[in-house]
Amino acid sequence: MPTPIKASVKAGAKPAAASSGSIVRFSDQLTNSITDVAKIIEQHKGMIDSIQEIALELTTSIGTLHTLTVKYARTANQILDVLLPILKNLPLIPKNVMQMLINLEVTTQKIIDNEAATSRTITDVSAGLRTGDVNRIQGHAGQLQLVTKTLTDMLPK
Repeated sequence: MPTPIKASVKAGAKPAAASSGSIVRFSDQLTNSITDVAKIIEQHKGMIDSIQEIALELTTSIGTLHTLTVKYARTANQILDVLLPILKNLPLIPKNVMQMLINLEVTTQKIIDNEAATSRTITDVSAGLRTGDVNRIQGHAGQLQLVTKTLTDMLPK
């Protein structure tokens, strides 16, 4: 079993220098790294701020589009709720037209059903962008992906 080596440094004493005659301090390396990061951020400040502004505008646009979509989905759904029972009993309506109306009713209902979650996500992302709260924004990346997937799944194939 190897014999343990004891090292002691007296108060106020400096540690022995490395064989090359000098020591690279961890604190100096960290300070240099932080300084480099600060310089990079300062150099790209305009781009970072522009990305934030564009993200805010996109979030606002998506929120407005969502509000408009839900409004018209509700209207279409109300019309279909009245029409579908009547049209199902009319032999003059072709089956493919009935199926298209049924599919439309399913799609409008999905939009309505997802309204609360989508609105909450859009509101939270917008608030995170406005306040610079990165954690709030990151927490919704998965939810935004889910919103996108839900909308994509509703598109005709």
